[in-house]
Amino acid sequence: MFEFAGDLEPLVNTVFLVATGFIAWHGIRFRDADGNTDFVRLLFGSIAAVFFFMVLFEDVLGVVDF
Repeated sequence: MFEFAGDLEPLVNTVFLVATGFIAWHGIRFRDADGNTDFVRLLFGSIAAVFFFMVLFEDVLGVVDF
């Protein structure tokens, strides 16, 4: 995904996976004080999860080709 990084591509992919993984985890698991979910956090958490799995399976593991 980050071909411009050259030799640092594995590091950039790892940082990207950590950041999007945290955003996805926080957005999907977030509950307010009453235990209700927030639609916007669920939406952006799901989008982050899609990018997380896309980079993981395509660039890091090399399992699929999108």
